[in-house]
Formats: sequence, structure tokens, C-alpha cells
Amino acid sequence: MKFAIFGNIHHPEDSASYLELFKILQEKKAEIYLCKKFYRGILEKLPADITIQGLIEDKLFEADMVISVGGDGTFLHAARQVGDKGIPILGINMGRLGFLADVSLHEMRNTFDDIFAGKYKTEERSVLQITSKGKPIKGYPYALNEIAVLKRDSSSMITIHTYVNGEPLTTYQGDGLIFATPTGSTAYSLSVGGPIIVPQSKAIAITPVAPHSLNMRPIIAQDDWTFSFDVESRSHNFLIAIDGRSESFCEHTPLTIRKANYSILVVKRCNHSFFDTLRSKMMWGIDVRKQH
Repeated sequence: MKFAIFGNIHHPEDSASYLELFKILQEKKAEIYLCKKFYRGILEKLPADITIQGLIEDKLFEADMVISVGGDGTFLHAARQVGDKGIPILGINMGRLGFLADVSLHEMRNTFDDIFAGKYKTEERSVLQITSKGKPIKGYPYALNEIAVLKRDSSSMITIHTYVNGEPLTTYQGDGLIFATPTGSTAYSLSVGGPIIVPQSKAIAITPVAPHSLNMRPIIAQDDWTFSFDVESRSHNFLIAIDGRSESFCEHTPLTIRKANYSILVVKRCNHSFFDTLRSKMMWGIDVRKQH
């Protein structure tokens, strides 16, 4: 099998784990291709007997599977590089358990045993796309987690006139509004009171951020609908955050959010489910009183 590996170089203490991954893949006689930035970051940590077949310098690459080594942020970066190629992504977590990177270090060897035996599954995860009739989107206009409309300054709220399929929904006043995929429902949206959505659901969560009115609540909508909005701001500008990457826009810039025409494939172990991760991450059912 041919693997393209994207990693987080900000934690050099994880070098031993990287080397264990390379060792496992070499034992399996896999072809290894590394993101050039990641390769440069760990170059001095690589022993002489580790052989790679090439470097990835841009999005023009092919592989049977992409490996994201880091956390959920690294996984989102890998997803941007994969784009619409349809290459499945495996997330290996170097720290705390993640919702996307949910394979722990001690599970690596068993996980690759299963992968090479064909004992794994892939889940389709929907992606959001934002377009503008005014200022063009500078960065990558697709989001696996969420697209957020946010105020730029720290003093005043913004007003967001929101439409669904051209029909007025409501006007939100507050710090912002989040459009989250089921994958992103456990990220930014969850932290401001949004609902958890099972990944296979064909839905989008619309979650207000610090709304001025207490009766403003999150809404679940169909993911094949089109969402547009007009923003007013005292500072005459606002931010669009696409999976955390922010870009400034002038107020009244026409923007539209809709489901992208491709999905991201996430590799999952056959004996593991979203609810396993949910219970571990959220610590559901744990009585903290019993720990004292």
C-alpha cells in the first residue's frame, strides 16, 4: 500500500512515536511519502535505516491512504490537502483522544494489522463550501468542521440577516453564527451550546455565538439546503472562519454556504464506533464522586 503522511512538527517529543509508525509501515513493506514540511521538521530524528519513497510538496499527489499524525487540527490540514481526491484518511492521535484522530499510539500496530488485512471501514463526512459574489475567498473555501461568521472587534456585536433557500430565517444579533457539519458538531459549535450530531446524519447545525436574545437557539437543517446572509457591523467588517482559518470581509458582502460536491472519507476500525469516542471524550456515565 502507498501512504501519504501529514504530521504535526510542533511537538518534537513525539519523535519516538513517529519512528514507531515508520517502523510498522516498513515491516509491512508499504510505500511511504511524507509532507515536505513534516519531513524537514523531523529530518534529524530519522535514523539512517528509515527509507521513504518521496516527498509531497503540494496537493498533486496520489496514495491508497493518507495518515494524519497529530490531533484533530492536523487531520483538518490533511483533509484540505486531500480535497476531492477521495483518498481515505486515518487519524493517529499524539495527545488526548480526538474525534477525528481517534487511533491512540498503543493501538497503531493492531490498527495497521487490520488495515493490511482489509479489516477496516470508511465513513463519508460531508464538507461545506462558502462562495462570495463580492470579494473572492482568498483561502481554501471548504470546511470539514464548520464555517463561522464572527465579529472582528471585541466591543460590539454584529447583525446577521440569515436566509435559507432564499427565504428569511431570522436576524441574529451577537458575536457570530456557526454553520457546522455533523463532524464539526463536536468542535466549536459544541463549545457554544450546539447539539451533537451523529456523523452519518445529513444535517447542518446553525448555532448562534453569544446571541443578544435569549430565545435564539441552535437549529438543525438539511444539508442540501442553501444558506445566505447579510452582515451589518459598527466596524463595517466581520470575519469568516473556515475550520479556524479567518478572513476579513466588508459588511454587506453577499456570501452563501452550501454542501460541497465531495466528501471526506475517514478510516475507522471495525470494532470502534462514534459512540465509543463520544463516551471517552465526554466522559459520559462517569461518576466523579466515586473517584474520591
